[in-house]
Amino acid sequence: MASFKQETNKKWSVQFYYKDFTGKTQRKHKYGFNTKKDAKLWAEEFIRREEGNINMNFESLYEEYISDISQDLRESSLKVKKNIVEMYILRYFRGIKLSKIDSRFIMKWQVEIKKRRLSDSYLSTINSQLSAIFNYACRVYNLPNNPCKMAGTMGRKRKGNIGIWSQEDMDAFLEAVSDKTEIRYAFFLMYWTGIRVGELLALTVSDLDFDKGTLSITKSLNRTGGRDIITPPKTEAGIRTIHLPEFVLAEMKEYCDKLYGRTESNRLFTVTKSHLEKEIKRGAGIAGLKRIRVHDLRHSHVSILISRGVNIGVIAKRLGHESIRTTLNTYAHIFDEDAKKVAEILDNGYTGGNE
Repeated sequence: MASFKQETNKKWSVQFYYKDFTGKTQRKHKYGFNTKKDAKLWAEEFIRREEGNINMNFESLYEEYISDISQDLRESSLKVKKNIVEMYILRYFRGIKLSKIDSRFIMKWQVEIKKRRLSDSYLSTINSQLSAIFNYACRVYNLPNNPCKMAGTMGRKRKGNIGIWSQEDMDAFLEAVSDKTEIRYAFFLMYWTGIRVGELLALTVSDLDFDKGTLSITKSLNRTGGRDIITPPKTEAGIRTIHLPEFVLAEMKEYCDKLYGRTESNRLFTVTKSHLEKEIKRGAGIAGLKRIRVHDLRHSHVSILISRGVNIGVIAKRLGHESIRTTLNTYAHIFDEDAKKVAEILDNGYTGGNE
């Protein structure tokens, strides 16, 4: 039973007991409500949330979800997730009880979001964020099913339209940006290693081991709230050692010899992600190439590996993917193109049973 009190400042407070997730009885005292009704509604919702009652409001579930996942996400990733939910989800679901949200409700929400004329890939991302919240409810609060799965997807993930440069394209591009030494070597290393831009920007001189011929990826740089933050890679698989071919080692040795005054703990490249984006547009324009994103250099690297018959497991490990499935899903269209050559290979090797 909750007790209510109007304080000297005319605000209301509420005090009550509840059982936490361990089954222990706890006391809760909350101040600052404008009315007794507000205090009562808050106390009832708090208890529903603590008990895992699916009659809790959607925003209560969202608060719990964010609280639980915040320790496992980078600050930048958490910020992106919050922005999507607050802009496209919360305004539609606020105040709605979980038990009232079914596939029909989700489908109506999808219709409203589609009116905003967002890209297919972004629609898919928004839908995935909502589905992740309901997956959490199914796992933690025993929600019978995920209404997003029953409603179907919205938009589609971007597949098959990844920008890719061939080696000839890259050579032309590097020539076009050769007037800026650091820029040229940064793009060169990304193309021939497939590392992410955040991983590139976090590299220190000591991450290059010329004796072993390797590059160590142990951190990533992200800019959040106007400041640079160095964090570990998103997953354990992201921490990896990449073996470099001799020509890449030679180029990077040449670059490091130009770094007068930098110690092994200094950053290998001091440029920013936005500057790299500007430079890839500039270089593509000078070289007369189709424009691609900086991240597409990673895809270009994979394209080279696939075309040269590198094992999918090796590719996944080089990229820092947690599983081969991630690699297959991301680059399915490239594998499909390469698979067309299988018939020709089999034809060339067929002997008809003859010696």
